[in-house]
Amino acid sequence: MASPSEHASFLPPVLTFLSAAVIGVPIFRLIGQSAVLGYLVAGVLIGPFGFSLIAEPETAASVAEIGVVLLLFIVGLELHLSQLVSMRRDIFGLGTAQLLICALVLGGAGYLFGLPGTAATVIGIALALSATAVALQLLEERGDLGTNYGSRAFAVLLFQDLSVVAILALMPLLASAGGGGGESFWFGAAVQSTGKALVAILAVVLVGRYGLNPFFRLLAASGAREVMTAAALLVVLGTALLMQEVGLSMAMGAFLAGILLAESNFRHQLEADIEPFRGMLLGLFFMSVGMSIDGGLVKAMWPTLFGATAAAILVKIALVAGLFRLFGSSWLDAVRGAAILAPAGEFAFVLLPVGGGLGLLDANATRFAVALAALTMLVGPVAAKALDAVLARRRGTALEQATDVIESTEARVLVIGFGRFGQILTQVLLAEGIGVTVIDKDVEQIRSASRFGFRVYYGDGTRLDVLRAAGIGRVELVCICIDESEAALKIVDMVHEEFESVRTYVRAYDRTHAVELMNRDVDYQLRETVESALAFGRATLAGLGVPDEVATRTAEDVRKRDVARLVLQQAGALPDGSSWMRGAQTELKPEPLTAPQRPARALSAETRDIIESERRDAAQRALETRDPDQDLDGPDPERRDAKAQDVTTREARPREAKARDLETQDGAPDA
Repeated sequence: MASPSEHASFLPPVLTFLSAAVIGVPIFRLIGQSAVLGYLVAGVLIGPFGFSLIAEPETAASVAEIGVVLLLFIVGLELHLSQLVSMRRDIFGLGTAQLLICALVLGGAGYLFGLPGTAATVIGIALALSATAVALQLLEERGDLGTNYGSRAFAVLLFQDLSVVAILALMPLLASAGGGGGESFWFGAAVQSTGKALVAILAVVLVGRYGLNPFFRLLAASGAREVMTAAALLVVLGTALLMQEVGLSMAMGAFLAGILLAESNFRHQLEADIEPFRGMLLGLFFMSVGMSIDGGLVKAMWPTLFGATAAAILVKIALVAGLFRLFGSSWLDAVRGAAILAPAGEFAFVLLPVGGGLGLLDANATRFAVALAALTMLVGPVAAKALDAVLARRRGTALEQATDVIESTEARVLVIGFGRFGQILTQVLLAEGIGVTVIDKDVEQIRSASRFGFRVYYGDGTRLDVLRAAGIGRVELVCICIDESEAALKIVDMVHEEFESVRTYVRAYDRTHAVELMNRDVDYQLRETVESALAFGRATLAGLGVPDEVATRTAEDVRKRDVARLVLQQAGALPDGSSWMRGAQTELKPEPLTAPQRPARALSAETRDIIESERRDAAQRALETRDPDQDLDGPDPERRDAKAQDVTTREARPREAKARDLETQDGAPDA
């Protein structure tokens, strides 16, 4: 039986990684550098050529690759097939040109410095590839993934990921080019591996198209949130492993899974569940890259290594910037995009060892190229940051203005809850052409939403990570249409604390809930039955023969008096037992706005006892609190209106929407 110490043997390296992350990353963020650089430097320090705190960095590297896998999955979730089709010119045109030209120039430079042709070719291709994880992390930190240069940079990265499969297949052919009889063997193996890859891709597409939505719907109906998280990881890692088994990259498999789920109702929930794992494992990946730098080689050949690193970065920036410019980008966008793509990619750590195993380059060249690739990833973020600073200083505020944001259909409104109330609301917004994102955790509501002609995403609106994944930081206002009052209040508190610029429009369950929302300074609240009841009463008066204008005026008068009473109840200004002090939880009792013309009559003994008890309580309250102005709802309309106007003035709230008239604050005219 294993001892407790053996069971806990994994804790020291885990604590080392966590400590390095929480110390290194904040320091580099404070000095204005990217978190990527903080992870890389932390990896160097804890690695075998630093303080040697990690005994087996190779084990960490194998686990850290999952971070890149999850990153590509989330990127895939953000894309749609239509977007990929629209990017085909950049993916296959710009991507092909970038890889071929950079590989040719960098490989040619290696050949001129004495490397054999095959070694120069492999190293040129490895350095021509770009670091997907570094580039996407930098774009995410800047918020530039949706910009013109960010979209083009992503297209290049996507083509590189696709091309890795072909590169790995061609390397055996390159190794056998001088050997004479290996071509036929290589051709048969290539055909077989290509067939396996196509079958695997077809299987993933079919399962993703017809199986994943029912699968997640079944799990969501169980109500177990942790099962949804486990299912998300199962889909991502399972697809990645399948792609690896057939010769494709794990990252490519995860990206394919993300693309297939981009149209799913569960997209935002999946993104929220995956995000914590993605962030931590991606940080571990960057640290593993830092640990892979051969400190002994750097110490022995530092002038050559640092000179080659600077040359490789500058050459890639110049070449890629020229290609971006050729494909229509401005010079500013071209340079920024080129700086993002300057570091060598993660696949360099795959291609170079494979090339060494095939005899394409010797051990010394492999060590040198791996160290060079790692150093470009270490220096690249610094170069990109410095370049941004130079451009910003030269152009001032024009840097931000020159960023050409791609035209998008991002939602302007986030609607939480798709019940009867939310369905009608979204119809109004869509009729005006307003972009809407809707989330709901009721699987049946999601299933029925297809009849409305738009998509409802599965998600729990009381979770901050789900709100972020649904894009709440990019919308103008959030409409909270759920019928759970406590959950609605929780969402309001989160939005006001985390997203101050987002306005809150909330459906109130009842009068008590409405006052609680007013105390939280929501921009707009509406009790769910008020408008329908007023419209019903107006129609009833009309049905009894009351002229339409009189019925409308009466209903409007009741509305104003009800709003005035609501404001007084919020302020604690009513001495009738229904006061409401901020923070108190006293239940508001319904009170008549108009005194009845005759007293109530009992229809049974039980009713008689209730009526007598209420009369005694009312008389006692009247004796205890005597206020000449307490008859707010009495027959004197002038004094009543003056009192309501005074309360309205005193209780005006600071948020922008609170400056509206009381009658429009608590209700809107019927459509």
